[in-house]
Amino acid sequence: MTTIWFNALFYTMQNEGHTIDALLTNDGKILATGSYDELKNQADTQIDLQGAFVYPGFIDNHMHMIGQGEKLLRLDLSNTTSSEHMMELLLNAYKDLPEDEWFIGEGWDENNFPDKKIFTRYELDAVTDSPMLLKRTCWHAAIVNSKALELAGITKETPDPDDGIIERDHNGEPTGLLKEGAMQLVLQLLPTPTEDYVTKALETSVDHLLSVGLTGVVTDDLGYYGHYQTPLKAFNNVLGGDRKFRAHLLCHVSVFSDLMEDHMLYNTPWVEPGEMKFFIDGAFGGSTALLSEPYTDEPDNVGTAVLTDEEIDNYVKMARHYGEAVAIHVIGDLAVEKALDVIEKYPAPAGKKDRFIHVILLRDDLVERMQRLPIVLDIQPAFVPSDFPWVRDRLGEDRLDWAYAWKKLLTKGFICGGGSDAPIEDPNPLLGIHAAITRRLCTEQHEGYLPDEKLSRYEAVQLFTSGAAATIGKMHSRGKLSVGFDADFTVLKDNVFTIDVDQITEIQVEKTIVAGEIMYTTNT
Repeated sequence: MTTIWFNALFYTMQNEGHTIDALLTNDGKILATGSYDELKNQADTQIDLQGAFVYPGFIDNHMHMIGQGEKLLRLDLSNTTSSEHMMELLLNAYKDLPEDEWFIGEGWDENNFPDKKIFTRYELDAVTDSPMLLKRTCWHAAIVNSKALELAGITKETPDPDDGIIERDHNGEPTGLLKEGAMQLVLQLLPTPTEDYVTKALETSVDHLLSVGLTGVVTDDLGYYGHYQTPLKAFNNVLGGDRKFRAHLLCHVSVFSDLMEDHMLYNTPWVEPGEMKFFIDGAFGGSTALLSEPYTDEPDNVGTAVLTDEEIDNYVKMARHYGEAVAIHVIGDLAVEKALDVIEKYPAPAGKKDRFIHVILLRDDLVERMQRLPIVLDIQPAFVPSDFPWVRDRLGEDRLDWAYAWKKLLTKGFICGGGSDAPIEDPNPLLGIHAAITRRLCTEQHEGYLPDEKLSRYEAVQLFTSGAAATIGKMHSRGKLSVGFDADFTVLKDNVFTIDVDQITEIQVEKTIVAGEIMYTTNT
């Protein structure tokens, strides 16, 4: 059936300012573009968009879909504004917790608290005797209570793992704060997720993502929910059919070789196999991002390497053995340097591009090396208003020239896609677009953090459309409104390009269309 979509302003993203009045779709593709009068006689059915504004379907370039669903199903601490507020939520949530069941929450950020307080095990003990695990917003640290420490066998004598830190008080006793690999001592105790549980989380996530205008994502979920077949089966079953949504699946190194040998089928075009994923360092929030020079506010700390150089070398060789590219979490400049050392030694397979995720702190010499390689970049504009102003204290002024440097990266010609790292940040792409344009929260009134790195509105929208599509090799089939492209588009009530900039985050999503079918509408 051929459908004409009309009575809207369609931004094609083929070039800046280019618009059309209507388009035809058939069999999931864009068949023709032009004016209503030109196209109407070719259509079997008509959809009047009632004066809305249409963009290529928004794509989130880096997130954790199942984790986002879990966040919606669990105790969400991301909006707590004080330690007192957080404790109030914990006490209220405990009332509904079955006895002896794990108490899990996530999203807290002490930088949002006036007192910068991080709860200790003893304060969490006052909430519940059941084991408690509360993930920090960055997912690179967590706090646990005494019961969780006991179950994990973590005592004063327990040494720090090679890839993590057990925080201790002045007597050497664990405080309950675990960073990086130390979290695994507790995480491995959690019940193995069932396929039903993962499916519910994924369904919850997809429904929410469609409601904020997303039509697809690059997601990192394989390797965190028991056997890799559990999340992969959930993706294959949930996506398509009644929930048309596109997921490019990164594959964690821990399950990569098994998955390659298994030859499991992917439910294409909704579920697509992606690169091998691994982490080199942590995050700035927990001072675990790996730096070439110490943290300004912690002169004895350069961050945490979660892998040895030999492990990084072996992982990249493994990916190349299977003809695959790699997707590497790199936040600090030393982490980027280590990644470059290895992929220069073992180049990406012909026709593929390696993926650097976050690339928050760089140096001139690193950027020059990056330009010589086939790589794409996953950047998170929302990290800027989340991390500033406290990140200045971590890095000092001298290193900020190549920090969160989205404008310079685009100017240098890098293929960049915008993401949220949800559930770390809110997956609403309008929040990311606003952050890329203003580099501040909409509630703040100043020139923005590192204002020279602000993007134009067109560049910001590109991050979540054509840029994101290009990072997954879909530059000729997604991310633009053009003949032959996937009929994925996002319909908004107001115009991102002309509305007051601080109203962008409040724009209502009218419809989300995937493969020519309405997957979300405000009318339902």
